[in-house]
Amino acid sequence: MPGTLYLCATPIGHLKDITLRCLETLKSVDLILAEDTRQTRKLLSHYQISVPMKSFHAHNEQGRVQDVVNWLLGGQSIALVSDAGLPLISDPGAGLVRAVQDAGVVVTCIPGPSAPATALLLSGIAPMPYVFLGFLPRQGKARRESLRTWLGRSETLVLFEAPHRLVEALTDLVEVFGPREASVCRELTKIHEEIRRAPLDQLLAHYRSESPRGEITLVIAGGEALPAEAAVVVSDAELQAAYAALQAEGLKRKEIFQTLQQRYGLSRNSLYSRLLDS
Repeated sequence: MPGTLYLCATPIGHLKDITLRCLETLKSVDLILAEDTRQTRKLLSHYQISVPMKSFHAHNEQGRVQDVVNWLLGGQSIALVSDAGLPLISDPGAGLVRAVQDAGVVVTCIPGPSAPATALLLSGIAPMPYVFLGFLPRQGKARRESLRTWLGRSETLVLFEAPHRLVEALTDLVEVFGPREASVCRELTKIHEEIRRAPLDQLLAHYRSESPRGEITLVIAGGEALPAEAAVVVSDAELQAAYAALQAEGLKRKEIFQTLQQRYGLSRNSLYSRLLDS
């Protein structure tokens, strides 16, 4: 009889933030697949769990999937965990789940801590509707292009960022979204947990002077979507001419875009794509 694949949520910071069902599952399975076995070993040692582990991460996922399917078909029960929170969320595992399901093996989730959900609750920003973006692209141009796809959208945005890239990310967020309200949620559930909510430009100024540490989740307020019927038909050449005229008047780029947005009823996303990336 085939085993079961359990997707187990582990603490995002505080070791006590783990469910009884998760502990029971980790104790009862035949094998634990861990993103980083060293990190998971700390959790298992804390709860005196001694179950064999194998690594399962972005660099070996493709080669490991068929082995896992075979182990499950052979009757083993297996738990998949990430370093923190739910597996698959900005972590490997989606391909494994699909392959296991296609093989006719049961996959179930042991729910629990989630950094995006925790950040939404603590951010002070409207939590619904929201979109989770995971990690932004590391390169500036790709990062800005990714962010521009969310201009003119009303959803709250949630994303992860590394502390050493926070200032770069905030710089691009200010350029794309202007002084939109946001929260930097740092070290969630840990001793030095910090929630700092302010306009994006103020957050940028703060973290330029005070280097952030620890794991970071960003929550960014949604914008106002313009109705499509409000748009005025205008050619790219006319837009370029209007941009140049306002620039000659001494307006800053943000002011120019605000003016053009109001004048033509276009979303900021459309303006950026037609002007800056043309």
